[in-house]
Amino acid sequence: MKNLKSTLVVAFIALFSNGVFAQVDAVDKSGLAIGGYDVVAYQKDHKAIQGTADFTEQNDKIMYHFSSKENAKAFKANPKKYLPQVNGYCAWGVAEKDSKFSINPETFKVVDNKLYLFFNGDLNGTTVNTLDIWNKDESKYLSKIDSKWAAIK
Repeated sequence: MKNLKSTLVVAFIALFSNGVFAQVDAVDKSGLAIGGYDVVAYQKDHKAIQGTADFTEQNDKIMYHFSSKENAKAFKANPKKYLPQVNGYCAWGVAEKDSKFSINPETFKVVDNKLYLFFNGDLNGTTVNTLDIWNKDESKYLSKIDSKWAAIK
């Protein structure tokens, strides 16, 4: 039953993730990361805060928006400290399903000073939050996410 539920979750995500409200690509077609959310704020303020084009930094040809000049400076000084794991794709999707799923930038977790983002949205009347699934067996997912990412990136 557990495998069937996981399979259904993946099927829903695969079918509907591009059209689901609040989901964004890790990097959109214009090169903007995480829907413009401030990657420093996740760690510094422990919340998802929308950035602004007024405070933009670039890293590896990807644009990041920040909510303040201070956050933009912090990122510029040490981008690796703030960049999301698995290039901003859904951490559960990578660790469990070897797949790149879009994310809801307001659904995140910082573990050992590393930012993980997750899919969280309404799929045909059913809310799917992969952070809830992740939290049930986080140590398992953390132990395999790096090797899974290396294989699919």
